Amino acid sequence: MRTLIVATCTALLAGAAQADGASVHAAGSLKAVFTQLGKLYAEQGGAAPRFEFGPSGVLREKIAAGATADVFASANMTHPQTFVDAGKAAKVERFARNELCLLVRPGLTVTPANALDAMVSRDLKLGASTPKADPAGDYAVQMFQRADALRPGIGRALAARGRQLTGAANSAKPPEGRNVYAWVVESGQADLFVTYCTNSRLARREVPALQEVALPSDLAVGADYGLVVLSAPGSEGERFAQFLLSEPARKVLAADGFALP
Repeated sequence: MRTLIVATCTALLAGAAQADGASVHAAGSLKAVFTQLGKLYAEQGGAAPRFEFGPSGVLREKIAAGATADVFASANMTHPQTFVDAGKAAKVERFARNELCLLVRPGLTVTPANALDAMVSRDLKLGASTPKADPAGDYAVQMFQRADALRPGIGRALAARGRQLTGAANSAKPPEGRNVYAWVVESGQADLFVTYCTNSRLARREVPALQEVALPSDLAVGADYGLVVLSAPGSEGERFAQFLLSEPARKVLAADGFALP
């Protein structure tokens, strides 16, 4: 009987600790690094956070519709700012920065110098994420606009032919355990895919034959990542957000390829 009581109490305490962990809604491009950071935070004595990852715009809509979130970490500053404007958060903290790259299928010769020619080639399929739903799609549109400044008319052509393959709530899902960007390119849905450089590196860990190509400086687009605390001061959400801004967390972000503000 005593053993049963002890076991029951232990299970209840474990369940309470899990329930106390912050509910963190975060951009899909943060999944790998935030998973590491969640483990590190728990190892340092914090309650293990509970994550929901997805396109930042989709997550913003879920939270606005009533989904419980203590922390919202977005791949842009705009989505979290909406909660500040609505009086639901104090301020947006910029905590990381990313860049756009091209993820390229094996066998193509693509370099920063000929990247624009490759993107406009009718023989190649160009993929990107979905604007508004996913900031990566918005950043791709910005890059197309920069291309238009170099060659008038080409930006509209890129936007028209770019396939929106990821980032929307109804985007096709990869097989279980697959990296979505590695799957999209390896399966032939796109020959070139515009995504974050950190996403390209994760895709290449799964399929090393894929290529990561930097954009030339006149097409380069950076992405600022912002977070807001949506729970009360002193909450586990606030503590986890503070941890994300700490030096140990910044080292993990940098090691995964994110630039630091």
